[in-house]
Amino acid sequence: MAFEPTPKFATFDMNGTLIRFRINDAIREVLGDRLPAEIADDFLTLCKAYRIDECMGDYKPFHQIVARSMERAARRFGLKFREADARAVYDHVPTWGPYPGVTESLRRLAEAVPLVIITNSDDAHAAQLVQNLQAPFDVVITAEQMGVYKPRLRAFEYMFDKLGAAPEEIVHVSASPMYDLRSAATMGIKNKVYVDRGFEHDEHWLGYERITDIADLPVLFGLPRPAA
Repeated sequence: MAFEPTPKFATFDMNGTLIRFRINDAIREVLGDRLPAEIADDFLTLCKAYRIDECMGDYKPFHQIVARSMERAARRFGLKFREADARAVYDHVPTWGPYPGVTESLRRLAEAVPLVIITNSDDAHAAQLVQNLQAPFDVVITAEQMGVYKPRLRAFEYMFDKLGAAPEEIVHVSASPMYDLRSAATMGIKNKVYVDRGFEHDEHWLGYERITDIADLPVLFGLPRPAA
């Protein structure tokens, strides 16, 4: 299939969709033996919940999102929180690379449509992570520029204004219904792609195309599959 009408932009979430977002590994590494094995999974799940909760309030730099979420989870589990630990976790972020096949698929897709990033990263991290992707993005929009984090609807309003595009002129691609696809649907983006990475539940009622292999993405835009 191909999206109709031809989209003006393909917009992407970055962390967790294109970049392998390894924050749980970073937390485990930084905390080491200070994170008891018997509570580690529950602690990391709570950190994730607190990160999205912190994103819903007034804007704060991403290093503070990481710190406050870890601090709140540590309090719940009776662990000692150290600001230096949170900063060390934050400093891991720009070292992460893409999922397999992402760079090749993005390069193919860029032959058909301009590519745009809309990310909850700050400016410094986004610049390095986009470089890690090694693919041609026309526009990179960060939470620092927007003054707000996804899933806030204002993030998508900012994107429409920045691109000078209407919802029907965009295909939005994300691995997260929670951070992206629910909001995109609310904001009238009909054409959406869910890259199912296995860390969130399928919410098919949002009306997206679901793929499990990023190599299928260019095909959705009408490009032929590469020869075997």
